[in-house]
Amino acid sequence: MATVDELIAVINPERYYAGDKGDINKLKELVKEKKGNEAIKDLKEDKKWKGTKAEATHTLVYDSSSETLEPIYFFIIDLMNDFGLKPEKLIDNFSSTPGSGHFAELGQRATIMQQQATKMMGDVNTVLRSVLNIIYDLKEFKIRLQSYEGLKSKKNEEKEAAVLSLKQIWMDKVDIAKGNSSIKAMALGQAGFQTLMDAFLFAKDEKDVDKIDLNDRVKRILKPRVQEFNIWLSESEKELRKRYELEKTYLKSQVNSLKLYARWIRPYLKAASDLEPTDKGREPALVKTFNTIMLELTLLGKSKIDIADEAAKGNFPADFSKEKFLKNVKRNYYSCILVDFNFRGIPQRVSQQAHFAFGGRAEVTFKAYALNDEELKKLDQEMKNSEISDVLSLIEGTTNQSLGQLEEEINSFLEEKSESEKKENSDQSNPFLAIFGVYENGESEKKAKKKDDGKPKKIVVAPEDYIEKTFFRPTAAETAKARVFDLFDIYKKSHGMVSFT
Repeated sequence: MATVDELIAVINPERYYAGDKGDINKLKELVKEKKGNEAIKDLKEDKKWKGTKAEATHTLVYDSSSETLEPIYFFIIDLMNDFGLKPEKLIDNFSSTPGSGHFAELGQRATIMQQQATKMMGDVNTVLRSVLNIIYDLKEFKIRLQSYEGLKSKKNEEKEAAVLSLKQIWMDKVDIAKGNSSIKAMALGQAGFQTLMDAFLFAKDEKDVDKIDLNDRVKRILKPRVQEFNIWLSESEKELRKRYELEKTYLKSQVNSLKLYARWIRPYLKAASDLEPTDKGREPALVKTFNTIMLELTLLGKSKIDIADEAAKGNFPADFSKEKFLKNVKRNYYSCILVDFNFRGIPQRVSQQAHFAFGGRAEVTFKAYALNDEELKKLDQEMKNSEISDVLSLIEGTTNQSLGQLEEEINSFLEEKSESEKKENSDQSNPFLAIFGVYENGESEKKAKKKDDGKPKKIVVAPEDYIEKTFFRPTAAETAKARVFDLFDIYKKSHGMVSFT
């Protein structure tokens, strides 16, 4: 599994990959073909991964079996907030030994979450099947309605084709109920009525029947059938359109139910996945019968470089503080602090309570980086693509993708407007709403939907220009170095740390 600092090295290998120029070029070529985490995995398997480096790195170790580990974590979070870094949690993993009470306790809780999620998944599948059936029905209705639309065509060829299509449907669906008296049964199975079907397909109304060269017996049977068909033609279109609209309304109701179930089930799936321990393989600290737990946490804090403020201090040229220059700045740079926590503890149940306290050894590593907007976005994308977020992607697949695969077809029906609605929308516009940009927002949303094809766009980090390379990146790096040392030094001194690097 790729770590955050390894992903940063992939995003900016020239600055944060520990290899030489040849190694950096190999990594770049590999990243062009594969995702960042896959490239790291391949290099590690071939034993060609050269490691990472940062602007500055400091490590401290706190070992106390009698004191809990939470104060260390929250002290550093509060300290980062005091520095304006606004930390966010990127990784939160744990592993406990099978023989520990902590493992058994969390296993029971995970089972409860899984059972509840499984029950709700059954409801989701039931509603999803209903949505599929409605979609298939609506497709059939839409095909039938296209024939009725053809009757309104100005082209005679299209009109005739539509009438013939509807006559075939009438014979197969309506007239066939008469059994041996139906047109098809008589034309195909009774002597003297071989011309009945062809005459029915040709005649438009009762008057046309008299014009056809047929014997009187056939005409007497054909006239009422033509009349029945014409009545059915006008009434069936009305009923079919009503049924079509009702089915669309029902589809909307079922889709809303499916979204609601997905919303309810997500917390249970997320909780069940969060309670699953991480496989540590050959980690020597995790002995099966010991009462041991290991925790991995990673925080990322960032602070934007204020260009105008740096220019006022004399770190940048004075022209950098001018509004014209600031408007042309294409991306911001940040001083970033990455904090990795590795806890090895002994879980102890708090008396008469259902949770545990953890005392043990904490190794905290502070790393400094200088990253811009695009690199941070790329890091976020790589995190989503990596195994760090694999469980979350499974949750998304279980809930949202159930609708995602059908979204295009569902929207084609739900966003479809009836003829009356189209007329209302075409001539009823509120000028007062236009003042507030209501219609502009609607148009922008439509454009955004057209542009968004549902696939995540690959983020490309553009090369640095002279100003970024000479002023912005070095300043962000120096600020990150100073800040990471301050964090490390303040915590070390406040807790009387001895073991540190």
